[in-house]
Amino acid sequence: MNAEFCKKALEKVGNPNILVNLVSRRVRQLNSAGSRPLIETAPSVGVADVALLELVEDKRGWEPLAMTPEELTAPKKRKKG
Repeated sequence: MNAEFCKKALEKVGNPNILVNLVSRRVRQLNSAGSRPLIETAPSVGVADVALLELVEDKRGWEPLAMTPEELTAPKKRKKG
């Protein structure tokens, strides 16, 4: 993975954990038979770099889910089984 692409993508996303999830999901899509890259790249560029470049060039978007403060702090209830 290109470090410069990572820095630029992280500036757009803001959270490294979210960036990892976005890139890994896109890499899986690109490795499957039906998905093609949204950008033109050289054949030697890896799929992780393609996923990062798609974010940097705004070819793929993402949107964080809005959560209420209660959802962020309330403990999860376990089901009795």
